[in-house]
Amino acid sequence: MDDITVQCGQGIVNIRVGAIILNGDKILMASNSDVDYLYSVGGRIKFGECAEEAIKREVLEELGVALEIERLGIIHENFFYGSDKKLIYEISLYYYMKMNENDATFKTENVENDRREFYEWVDSSDKRKMYPDFLYEKAIDPSKGIIHICTDERLKEVK
Repeated sequence: MDDITVQCGQGIVNIRVGAIILNGDKILMASNSDVDYLYSVGGRIKFGECAEEAIKREVLEELGVALEIERLGIIHENFFYGSDKKLIYEISLYYYMKMNENDATFKTENVENDRREFYEWVDSSDKRKMYPDFLYEKAIDPSKGIIHICTDERLKEVK
């Protein structure tokens, strides 16, 4: 199955999922050997699977544990420019995942496509750039129901 990434005129549409995995006041985030920022565990939905299937698959592929979904927490619509300056419209569904003591032994690193990915717990004191930049702030209080956020890089000057 192919990732849901569709050419649309001069731009691209992506549909993806992200995991919100909390441990007290910390959230599990990913980084890799090619970047200097943090990002959510997750990835693109594959054509033919629903979002819930996708986040379970992504968590299993990346962390090596089969976590259950607690609930949908954040819907994020994001307009941004890719490395080739092409406009991307991305819809991301972030799910709170249930983690118990038995799940605490997930992988802390993964190698995929010759890229080493790392997973670590971060809290509000971590000053590294995080994508999406609101994730920690919005996800740390799971009692708020479903949050919808739209960000638009087109509103900023692009060089």
